[in-house]
Amino acid sequence: MQAPEVPRAVAAALSIASSLGLAADDPVVLHDSNKLTLRLLPCDVLARVAPAADQVARFEVDLAQRLVASGCPVAAPEPRVEPRVHERDGFVVTLWTYHAPVPPREVAPADYAGALERLHAGMRALEVPAPHWTDRVERARRLVADHDRTPALADADRELLGDTLRSLARVIGERGGTEQLLHGEPHPGNVLGTKNGPLFIDLETCCRGPVVFDLAHAPEEVGEHYPGVDRDVLRACRILVLAMITAWRWDRGDQLPDGLRLGREWLGRIRAAREGEGGTCSPGPGKK
Repeated sequence: MQAPEVPRAVAAALSIASSLGLAADDPVVLHDSNKLTLRLLPCDVLARVAPAADQVARFEVDLAQRLVASGCPVAAPEPRVEPRVHERDGFVVTLWTYHAPVPPREVAPADYAGALERLHAGMRALEVPAPHWTDRVERARRLVADHDRTPALADADRELLGDTLRSLARVIGERGGTEQLLHGEPHPGNVLGTKNGPLFIDLETCCRGPVVFDLAHAPEEVGEHYPGVDRDVLRACRILVLAMITAWRWDRGDQLPDGLRLGREWLGRIRAAREGEGGTCSPGPGKK
């Protein structure tokens, strides 16, 4: 979120929480990206704040309710108030249960995989309109092809990214398996280690596709514990996902700190992987 907007976003969250009878006068910023995530104290509620133009909040709240009701490992809306989207001063605010992290901070790969498998099982039973995974690939491909938006990208690197996005999307489409509703970005930044086990957050990225697309966002060790996965296809999907988030780093409007350094590093990893030189291709958090 743009720095000048942060104080207004915080004020909107505090105002809404107070109007609902929640004691909130001490906000703690937990994360600041396209949305602002706050821990509101002393009521101990998690608030997610986004510009009012963001129309995904309603979808996220509704989907979370349905998944929680079916026993899926996802964070739930705050139970002390009605689960809905609130609007104030140009922002939309949603309120969620806050989960204090428990040690160890990193979720064990087997637990991570088990939670993701249960999430997929719950999602498989839902009929929810969602974008197709290839829509995201196509946006990255168009970005790479646009010299005005990616002026610092060298021609050879542009060709590498474009070819990787095209060819591996085709491989995943042909060999990825049955498609279903997915989380979309279940990387470690979107999974919480809680006393009740791993919980997934940030459902705004949901899409339809094969489960390997979700697994490609998780650490490599997680894929080793997920049953029934074609390892070669998963490896190809990891390279594809890395190419996507690398493309975002070359966008002239990218705001990720140290983004160009990461873009150069990831280009090297993609080139090595495409040339069969080995090396890991697990991207970790790299949300646009």
